[in-house]
Amino acid sequence: MKVAKFGGSSVADASMIQKVAQIILDDKDRKFIIVSAPGKRNDSDIKVTDLLVELGEKHAANESVDTIKAKIVERFQTMIHNLSLSSAIVDDISESIDQVLMNPSIKDHRLDSLKAMGEDSLAKILSAYLQSLGEEATYINPRDAGIIVSDEPGNAQVLDESYEKIYRLREHKGIMIIPGFFGFTKDQKLMTFPRGGSDITGAIIAAGVKADLYENFTDVDSVYCVNPNIVENPKEISELTYKEMRELSYAGFSVFQDEALIPAFKAKIPVCIKNTHNPDKEGTMIVSERTEPSSGTVVGIASDRGFLSLYVSKYLMNREIGFGKNLLQILVDEGISFEHAPSGIDDMSVIIREENFPKAKEEKVMKRIQEELEVDMVTVERDLAMIMLVGEGMNSTYGVASQSTQAFANAGVNIEMINQGSSEVSVMFGIKEERLEESVQSLYQVFFEK
Repeated sequence: MKVAKFGGSSVADASMIQKVAQIILDDKDRKFIIVSAPGKRNDSDIKVTDLLVELGEKHAANESVDTIKAKIVERFQTMIHNLSLSSAIVDDISESIDQVLMNPSIKDHRLDSLKAMGEDSLAKILSAYLQSLGEEATYINPRDAGIIVSDEPGNAQVLDESYEKIYRLREHKGIMIIPGFFGFTKDQKLMTFPRGGSDITGAIIAAGVKADLYENFTDVDSVYCVNPNIVENPKEISELTYKEMRELSYAGFSVFQDEALIPAFKAKIPVCIKNTHNPDKEGTMIVSERTEPSSGTVVGIASDRGFLSLYVSKYLMNREIGFGKNLLQILVDEGISFEHAPSGIDDMSVIIREENFPKAKEEKVMKRIQEELEVDMVTVERDLAMIMLVGEGMNSTYGVASQSTQAFANAGVNIEMINQGSSEVSVMFGIKEERLEESVQSLYQVFFEK
């Protein structure tokens, strides 16, 4: 029994929905289907979710929403027309938008209700299309599926009691189409998951029904060991462990948001990343334990821009009990989250995403650190990039650090920071943003071409 999730690019228009339907029908084990909202049909197009967000913002600002609503309805109308489905579905979508906009009782989470309409509408359309082909297909609302979540608009978390309810879905006959991205609180408020929400729904359903496999269909054949926009024709990864995938996602891999697959991981359900355009290709398997030996110690190189380093120096810092706690407490007070905090005997660096530490806060934070912690020096270095090497084999292999630093030397790049995770599955390097591409290319050459 399989759970299959189809991303936004896989359901962007009628032709893609026909392709998705064929993939579903080609394997009778694909019983539970999770869908995203329609994505871009071309590079200049707009995702339906983005249109719905714009609709909500205009409504909140008391601006006219007629034009943007017409765009949303027209998108679904074209899809329904090309699939030869009843126009009543379009009327239902239009009325649902009006109900959400006019309902005063959902003011605090109205945007969540609007954002969820992309997935919800698409699930109804796919269900209706499968029925038109003579298949026993049923649209199931997340409320009826048993997805119970915390009361956190835009950042909902699934509650453990959901899984027992979701397991009962196994009793249903036929194919079940479930919209991704949202669930309902105990008092029936609609809440959306954070970024990667449809992937989260797929993982929750897979864990709940105890699926044999969770297939995640996207627009690539597999996971590549490095960003293909940086390295031309990089090697594909046939198998990853959960730990490796989570580290890579956290460090900038765009396949999954780093928390998206946790429900499936906890239930030890294998995940397969497949291409909607090439469904017969094996794809990349993500498993709890590797079933075949890795071809190398490093399985992937992830990279991301937009970091800064908050550097603090104080003589005999190591003797001062609570210094690190006090430093981080200042960041907590100012609402700043951090990524890494490598330290030495007299100094400490805190790596922060630049978006979380706007320049407007910089002067205040540095002044508090100087006055409250009585440090010798505090500086901020912006425009940094992070590169992470990931592989479970690194903790039992000699020379990884040596090869890494040699790769940076080959590219003539200075390393600003090195930090190894306690799990020894990853090692991270901080460099200047403008040297990111040649650094990644040099690392790829050392670990994957030699």
